Amino acid sequence: MSDRNPPATQVYRVYIKATPEQVWQAITDPEWTNRYGYTGFAEFDLRPGGKYRVIPNPEFKAQAEAYSGQPLDVVTDGEVIEADPPRKLVHTWRLLMDPEVAAEGHTRITYEIQEVTGGVALTLTHELEGAPKTAAIVAGHVIDPASGGGGWPWVLSDLKSLLETGSTLMG
Repeated sequence: MSDRNPPATQVYRVYIKATPEQVWQAITDPEWTNRYGYTGFAEFDLRPGGKYRVIPNPEFKAQAEAYSGQPLDVVTDGEVIEADPPRKLVHTWRLLMDPEVAAEGHTRITYEIQEVTGGVALTLTHELEGAPKTAAIVAGHVIDPASGGGGWPWVLSDLKSLLETGSTLMG
């Protein structure tokens, strides 16, 4: 796979020593979502048609605004399509930090949480048809998260570390 041509549908799976309820909470609870990945407070109205958005924490907001020179009040937004706690969450997703990426429009994310021996398998499917810039960002072609890269592979690894050890990869 090349940086210029990431697939239109990306699928990532991570196995986590946790319960489905713990993983669901880590994905949907703002206090949890602010603890891993790129941080930020995820807000879900878990009804079909309900709003989804991520509000940056003060540190993220300051860094993003210093980088872009633009105010940032919402990192990502979208709409809940399906919520079946603690098994499945489907929502649209649009990254708002870059006007070109935001212009690609909403893409679709599906989280599937399945109990397996010793924990859960968390599968994230991101449908990115017509959104090549978004696809390149979330594919994680930049290995070092400190430089703004890592994408979904890093976010899911960070989530796994937090749930299993109480500490993130960077913490």
